[in-house]
Amino acid sequence: MTQTPLVVYALALVPAVLWGFGPILDKRGMDAGGNSLQAALVVVVVDSLLYWVALAIQSWPDPFAGLTPRLVALFAVAGLFGTALGRIFVFAGVDRVGASINSAGISTRPLFATLLALGFLGEPLGPLTGVGVAVLVGGLVVLTYSKGGDVSGWQPRDLLFPVGAAAVFAAGNVLRRFGFTDTAATPLQAVAVNETAALVVLAAYALARNRQDVLSAPRASYRYFAGSGLLTAVALLAFFTAFSLEAGRVAIVDSLAATAPLFTTLFSAVLLRDVERVTRGVVAGAGFVVVGAVLITV
Repeated sequence: MTQTPLVVYALALVPAVLWGFGPILDKRGMDAGGNSLQAALVVVVVDSLLYWVALAIQSWPDPFAGLTPRLVALFAVAGLFGTALGRIFVFAGVDRVGASINSAGISTRPLFATLLALGFLGEPLGPLTGVGVAVLVGGLVVLTYSKGGDVSGWQPRDLLFPVGAAAVFAAGNVLRRFGFTDTAATPLQAVAVNETAALVVLAAYALARNRQDVLSAPRASYRYFAGSGLLTAVALLAFFTAFSLEAGRVAIVDSLAATAPLFTTLFSAVLLRDVERVTRGVVAGAGFVVVGAVLITV
């Protein structure tokens, strides 16, 4: 059995740390008067701009070398699910349940990713999958009764936002892995197409809904969301690079990235004391979710 190179683990842990800190900025942006659609748009504008600048510098004069219409469509669809729809759920979840609870809920992603990878990519399931599912679900139950998260309180149904984000993120990740197993596209090309497609979808949605509140939000909220966009740019590039490697199976990369709530819980306890409660239940629930996610893919 071939061992997974350490570089795959390292690349998968980069987004775990950065996505662990990102919700802190997102929560501050929401409290400064921002909203979920504005947050999603600002983040995707920032990282898309960075990716295309980097791609133009790296691959000039032909940044599209190796890209085919089929490949562009594949990563664009992944951007629709794993970026546009997923981030709307994410920011709505941060606003409703708080950064720590939301991040833990999103870490149910390996459950969906592993099942989808089994069905569409033929990746194997380990014998502890059932145990992992039970532990993961138990973690969500603990979170529900933790009395932590946003100080204004939240309802159990609000967990549908982070869990919904987990499901669409998982679908996007499986599509990305499939794209890298079937093409010579570079991670930078793939992530640029992914985020650009998400930007088009989010902008079209804002225009269709006549969401002028996106432009009228307080200036301070934009600064927080722009900072989140910078973190996301680095995190996504590392994430895509891990998937592009031969040993970058969905089960491994997705599970390591799903340890983000451990970092979010730590950061929230230190930096969000005025707007969030990080109770023992939150810590325990986040721990159960992460352990369950790991067991699912052992």
